[in-house]
Amino acid sequence: MSEIENLERIEYEIKPAGNLSLNLSELWQYKELFYFFTWRDIKVKYKQTYLGVAWVVLQPFITMIVFSVFFGRLLKVPSMGLPYPLFVFSGLMFWNIFSSGLTNSGDSMVSNANIIKKIYFPRLIIPVSALLVSVFDFVFTFILFVGLALILGFSVPFRFFAFLPLGLLLTILTTFGLGTLLSALNVKYRDFRYTIPFIIQLTLFLTPVIYPVSIIKSDWAKYFFALNPMTGAINLSRAGLTNTSVDIIPLLISVGSALIIAVLGILIFKKTEAYFADLA
Repeated sequence: MSEIENLERIEYEIKPAGNLSLNLSELWQYKELFYFFTWRDIKVKYKQTYLGVAWVVLQPFITMIVFSVFFGRLLKVPSMGLPYPLFVFSGLMFWNIFSSGLTNSGDSMVSNANIIKKIYFPRLIIPVSALLVSVFDFVFTFILFVGLALILGFSVPFRFFAFLPLGLLLTILTTFGLGTLLSALNVKYRDFRYTIPFIIQLTLFLTPVIYPVSIIKSDWAKYFFALNPMTGAINLSRAGLTNTSVDIIPLLISVGSALIIAVLGILIFKKTEAYFADLA
């Protein structure tokens, strides 16, 4: 039998990827788009602004000052032995990734509707690129954090730099899952555009940004707060700063919650993906 006849007998089956598949090989083929969309969003974000990228550090810095005055000086909120400005900024670093990443990702599919309707590419690139903009901002925020520690005369332990990537990874995973979920739901139900700011505001008070978890005395309440994965991310950061031990059970709850959110986000996104061009 000739090679041509053998080739004619080869059968190809074309089918969509599974609901939980990220289709990493296809994402790698379109890897340039991550840079294109991320850099485009960064330029659009700071275009025609006098201060430009300086807003990345001004916003958390001003927020830190406000929190320090009201919660640190007036209400005397405990800060785990840290200077309160440094304490609150250690939480704001991760919170800003979550809040801005969730806002950008949640609205990303609708704002890119024209591109979605014209050409094909893995749609998951859009919300992930929106999240990468927030990670880009984090770099400048972290530099400000180090500068703030030097100004306050606080020596950052080496352990903090070991815990930092873990907290950052947990934050990115959480924002990715919830961002993809909301981006898909926002395409079909535009009401979510108005609920995203409310979710962010509500979650701020359910996250230990301005207060330590140690003020919560009830174990079940600690476990309830740990359902918010951002609690685990910020606790990791502060455990590294204060050289204190990490409460394993709440951390595992936060990690498990982040994984569930990520899986749910992928499921909803993949289920809605086929209709994006019609609904966007």
